[in-house]
Amino acid sequence: MKKLYSNKPVIFSLVLPGILVFLFAVLAPICLSVYYGFTDYTGMGEAHLVGFENYANLVHDSAFGRSLRNSLLLAVGFICIQHPLAILVAAVLDKLQGKAEGVFRCIYFIPNVISVAVIAYLWKFIYNPDFGLLNNIAKAFGHPGKINWLSQQNAIWSVLIVLIWHGFGWGMLIYYTGIKNIDPVLYEAASIDGADWWTTFFRITLPLMKPVIQINVTMAVISALKQMETVYLLTNGGPNNSTQFAANYLYQQAFKAFKYGYGNAIGVVFIIICVLATVALNHIFRDKQEQREK
Repeated sequence: MKKLYSNKPVIFSLVLPGILVFLFAVLAPICLSVYYGFTDYTGMGEAHLVGFENYANLVHDSAFGRSLRNSLLLAVGFICIQHPLAILVAAVLDKLQGKAEGVFRCIYFIPNVISVAVIAYLWKFIYNPDFGLLNNIAKAFGHPGKINWLSQQNAIWSVLIVLIWHGFGWGMLIYYTGIKNIDPVLYEAASIDGADWWTTFFRITLPLMKPVIQINVTMAVISALKQMETVYLLTNGGPNNSTQFAANYLYQQAFKAFKYGYGNAIGVVFIIICVLATVALNHIFRDKQEQREK
């Protein structure tokens, strides 16, 4: 086996499929997006080079600016609301043991196995101002009149609630897996020393979960930037672009407004932001790790 893996032709044959997939499924589309981002291509006919015109228009595009702000707001919601709750729930599930652990793990993960279309239309009914569940609850507590949860004033908060709720299961499952990989001997030693649950959580669980938290936070930021399906089905960026997100706006510009070049420019900016966010988060977590080691 060692001779086999030291054979260069064999190594090349094993690596080649992955390289080809990366070239044709990742790198080639990115290069094409960069090219079309400098054109006025509409998706049909010829493409003419327009230089940085598409990117200059993006700077003054209020809808694109709103989409980036909404994506940032969602990222903050993921990091500050969804993830702390997901870590706590994962830690509690780890302590349940037995059938209860499996049952609750499945319950929390159910929204992630339901179709995005079903989720969007379910929440449309919940938010309905005439017969929706939320309005009926508000009415039961004595609130007069109807609340339009998807109005321009309330829509972004309503969409954020759906997105944070819908992605909760994935975050919780990743943290749950990370906690399961922590050596139980550490918890036994802490219990012998008289440490309570909160002490072990803050002194053992969280410090050892730093690599998992780093991965999950990075994924959350990227996920916030690429939200599309749920937003498209729930509000399609409306009303008046109040719930617009970068990926949904890219789709509208490229495939509905037939501004294919402009849509690709949005895609290039989107890729740059994702790369910068990943590098920045890795740098932040690395600095914290180095400070602890010092």
